[in-house]
Amino acid sequence: MATRTTADRATEAGTIEGGATAVRRTRTFLRVSIALQTLAVFFQAVTAGLLLSTSYGETLHGAGARVMYGASMLYVIAAILAWRPGGGSPRPVLYASGFLALASAQVVLGIAHIPALHVPLGVLMFGLSVLALARGASKGPTASGGALRQRAR
Repeated sequence: MATRTTADRATEAGTIEGGATAVRRTRTFLRVSIALQTLAVFFQAVTAGLLLSTSYGETLHGAGARVMYGASMLYVIAAILAWRPGGGSPRPVLYASGFLALASAQVVLGIAHIPALHVPLGVLMFGLSVLALARGASKGPTASGGALRQRAR
């Protein structure tokens, strides 16, 4: 039976702490990306109203669409980073990918000028983004930290 030294235990504890820090960083990145996406979708709702009432509304709505689509892609990247290297659940990757698919449909409907589908889909996307944001904010330390400790043993 091998005897563990104090140095071995300190190294193991450092590995666990470093892994826990990485998990916290990826979780923070995931939460920030969801918040950015939610803000971008809300900006789209505001500029949709401006689109109807001002001459510059179309420009703002078009620019906001690009930002919103980029934020959706960032959400997918953050979800993958939280899942794979962070040891988290793959569920956020599915949510992020689904949202990116909805964003793609939204872009197509907007370019095709089909407001009968574009507007309700935008409302749905905002609701789903707020829901993802609320879920992410309500979760504190997750089981992934425990899984990381298990792997370090």
